[in-house]
Formats: sequence, structure tokens, C-alpha cells
Amino acid sequence: MRVLGIDPGLAITGYAVVREEGASLRLITAGVVRTPAETPAPQRLRAIYAGLQEVIQEFHPDVAAVEELFFSRNVRTAMSVSQARGVALLALVDAGLPIAEYTPPQVKQAVTGYGNADKRQVQKMVQLLLHLSEIPRPDDAADAAAVAICYTHRARLDNLLDG
Repeated sequence: MRVLGIDPGLAITGYAVVREEGASLRLITAGVVRTPAETPAPQRLRAIYAGLQEVIQEFHPDVAAVEELFFSRNVRTAMSVSQARGVALLALVDAGLPIAEYTPPQVKQAVTGYGNADKRQVQKMVQLLLHLSEIPRPDDAADAAAVAICYTHRARLDNLLDG
């Protein structure tokens, strides 16, 4: 199974495709869709949509997992992230992908075993779980990989519980 993980943001949307191979996970690709700050928001959103469509067309994921907006003190930032999330969800729906959504604490719990893990701990576990020589860069790509890993771990648990 190929899982597309997405860490949405207006300036940088991270993505990663992780393939489950038996009991292990392998990173297929990881990267970001960047949008310049001087570009009007509608064009930035279109660029995110187009960038994710390209990833979907090239890597053919079976399912997608998207990080939810959990909390933000800055309402303006929260709004722009929400818009980027909406566009990401639209790209996934248009591609016909099943979608799972996880909060940051759910991702941290699934990847590190601790829902309040710091960013460095999550990144290090992404590196270990995917058997990588280094942590994926930039951070948004590593965060997207963590979201994909979260999906695989939760799907395994669901399968065990369903019998």
C-alpha cells in the first residue's frame, strides 16, 4: 500500500509517499510545494493543488493522510493553513483517494509513542522507521512522512482489532 502524507501550509505544503512492505516502511518520495509570499493567495492555492496533482499522478498512492489544523494563536496563519488544507483535500478527492485526517498529537503518538513529542524526536523517528541515512528535508517533508507513517500504524492497529 502506498500512503500519501500531507502537511498543509500556504507557503510550504509538505508531501511524502510511504510504501508499506510487509512489516517495514519505505520512503518512495518526499518534498514540498512552495508558493512565493508575493503571489496572491488564489494563485498560491492553485499551485498547491497542481503540485499535489502531479505527485498523485506520478506516484499513484492508494490512500492519503492529511494533518489537521490543531491549534493556532495566530488567526491569520490558521486561516491560510485552513485554505491550503482545503485545497489539498480537494486535490485528493478529485483523485478519488480515500482520506484520513490526524491531529498533530495523534501523529506524534503514532510515530514516537508520545503525543507531546518535540519536532526533533518526531523527525528522528521518521528517519529510523523509514531506514533513512538522514532526516528528510525540509522539515515539512519530514512532517508529511510522519503523517503517512501515522496512517500505516493506525491501519495496522485497526486490522488487528478487527480480527
